[in-house]
Amino acid sequence: MAFVRSFGAAEVVTGSCHLLRLKSGIRILVDCGMFQGDEEEWNAAPFGFDPKKVDLLLITHAHLDHVGRIPKLVKEGFEGTIVATKPTFELAQVVLMDSAKLMEEEFRTRYRKAQRRGEEKQVPRPLYTVEDVENLFLLPHTYARYDKPLKVARGVRVLFRNAGHILGSATIEIDFREDGVGKKIVFSGDLGTPHDIVTPYVADVPQADTLFIESTYGDRNHKSLKKSVREFKEAVRKTLLNRGNVIIPSFAIERTQEVLCLLKQMYRSRELPRCKVFLDSPMAIRATHLFSKYHHELGPECRRFYKEDGDVFGFPWLRFTSDVEDSKRINDIERGAVIIAGSGMCTGGRILHHFKNRLWNERNSVIFVGYQAAGTLGRHIVEGAQWVRIYNEDIRIRAKIHTINGFSAHADQRELIGWMRRIGKLGKIALVHGEKEKQILFRKAIRKELGKRAHIVRYKEKIFV
Repeated sequence: MAFVRSFGAAEVVTGSCHLLRLKSGIRILVDCGMFQGDEEEWNAAPFGFDPKKVDLLLITHAHLDHVGRIPKLVKEGFEGTIVATKPTFELAQVVLMDSAKLMEEEFRTRYRKAQRRGEEKQVPRPLYTVEDVENLFLLPHTYARYDKPLKVARGVRVLFRNAGHILGSATIEIDFREDGVGKKIVFSGDLGTPHDIVTPYVADVPQADTLFIESTYGDRNHKSLKKSVREFKEAVRKTLLNRGNVIIPSFAIERTQEVLCLLKQMYRSRELPRCKVFLDSPMAIRATHLFSKYHHELGPECRRFYKEDGDVFGFPWLRFTSDVEDSKRINDIERGAVIIAGSGMCTGGRILHHFKNRLWNERNSVIFVGYQAAGTLGRHIVEGAQWVRIYNEDIRIRAKIHTINGFSAHADQRELIGWMRRIGKLGKIALVHGEKEKQILFRKAIRKELGKRAHIVRYKEKIFV
């Protein structure tokens, strides 16, 4: 009998990695993501399965916690076919190249320091390199199109539907027959919200004999988007009018583009005080160009911007700072800057330099617009830290901290249950991609609202489908 085992995103949010083994022996892996936050050290551990025996890799979307270990998978022997939407492939190249470069850079820095102590042999090698990423994209791959069934193996078809999470994101249906019985297994991927500014469309699924559904925000409902937009605009305006600077830690994919869209709205409606807006993230800049390339897949506001001025996100006060020297020069600006930088959870990248230079100033503001995983610097600040240590220096937090949850690219509890309610035939429900305490609350809500039992998937547990 076919079964699924989850080797990531089981009772935790990150590291999405689910292996479907059919009775015929075909092995299909759905995602192979990186662990982040408290579970980061798990990335170097063995997968728990043999990559050489995996026949297919299906990718729901290009966030690091869904694609971040694919180069390691290839490095350890995977030679099968990869299936994803075309935008997902292109975004994954951006994400994985950036990840590899950061790991190589970190390794070189730690190696130089270890050499001085004669301990260079103790420095762990990078999880993968730029060359490993390049090798990944030499493997056979197939572009999936939304709502178009695709035969991927004998007796196996997959169907990608728009998940509305980020550009190219998908819910994946896998159809196969076993002992003369047709079965449909659905992996929700990360489901977006129908109120999202950039990618608002979330497709319904007609049937799922077994549904593996994300539960990141299964314990709560978001604030209304209108309220969140008002809070965002008010925080930006108040800080700039107070002669301060706004720092926005932002995920390079989707959240950055949403912030840019809002700032462009403010500029066009004359709500934005005169300032300089910096997108200070090479990866976010490349991702933004890709979003513009696929402007026809974005929401109505983005398409309108493109139609009216040929640019989805750009406006006169916006500057892209790819070069390190350009990034450093932002520090010379005393007031009137809006700085969007990565990483989104403040675990590395240029945001740390801006924090070091700006957090201590009470005129400045930090606006968190995305999920902060347990164990990350972002979570530490959101939870009320008064001091942080950055580059071996203790920094007092005097800047105003704003947390605006309504911008989440993840569906909330109400939206997740509403999406499941529209599934005409719904069988087993398996909860993945969520913190366990939140999954417990989500499970109760599913029982109450849908009258169905849901199972919280444990690491490596066999879920028969």
